[in-house]
Amino acid sequence: MFIESVSAIFIPFLGTVLGAACVFFLKDKMNRNLQRLLMGFAAGVMVAASVWSLIIPAMEQSEHLGKLAFLPSFIGVWAGFLFLMVLDKLIPHLHVGSDCPEGTACNLGKSTMMVFAVALHNLPEGMAVGVVVAGWLSGSETISFASALVLSLGIALQNLPEGAIISMPLKSNGMRRGKAFRYGVLSGIVEPLGAILTILLASWIVPALPYLLTFSAGAMLYVVVEELIPEMSEGEHSHIGPLAFAAGFTLMMVLDVALG
Repeated sequence: MFIESVSAIFIPFLGTVLGAACVFFLKDKMNRNLQRLLMGFAAGVMVAASVWSLIIPAMEQSEHLGKLAFLPSFIGVWAGFLFLMVLDKLIPHLHVGSDCPEGTACNLGKSTMMVFAVALHNLPEGMAVGVVVAGWLSGSETISFASALVLSLGIALQNLPEGAIISMPLKSNGMRRGKAFRYGVLSGIVEPLGAILTILLASWIVPALPYLLTFSAGAMLYVVVEELIPEMSEGEHSHIGPLAFAAGFTLMMVLDVALG
């Protein structure tokens, strides 16, 4: 189980590393349509992962509540959504393509705040993987290693564009390729750390698993609605983002049903 757990935890981080490595192969700054495509794809994967890998298993674990089986999921989604909203207000960060910092005022550099922005997105993803792995390790009948692996693979897929979206603009702003790559990698380190911390707290997590699964889902949905969808729709009208969203959503859906 140790090897399986480690692989599930670090596969998403590998996606970020591979995405950040694009800085060594792409010469020019990222095309706007390509950025829309990547944002839309990431949003689709995150929504599908929230539904099939987190919310549905949580509902299945709450079936003993009868007509109130929705309640843990309802509470969890709202708690996760509001938690990310609070972090968004407190943590200083700067989104790609923006010159207006968000969060608490500080004297951090632009590059550092861009890393914080993506790290803020990655936090709920790491928590989601940690919760699912903890549920599998506890012997939960509704969570298998396959479902944990599918979630990790799905998050790794959407981390590929996120890693590139950090490293490429930094290089375009004059940063050396190696340093831009390191910043991209650094933005994803919060995922395995969050997953490991969640697993270490497994003895407290398992009794509240339905709430925590949907807490992670709510936090991921906040990122999609507050950041990814607006960024993929910014500027002149285009169908690239919505089509990429559909592609990411259906790919994650197929992976979860076929492999989970």
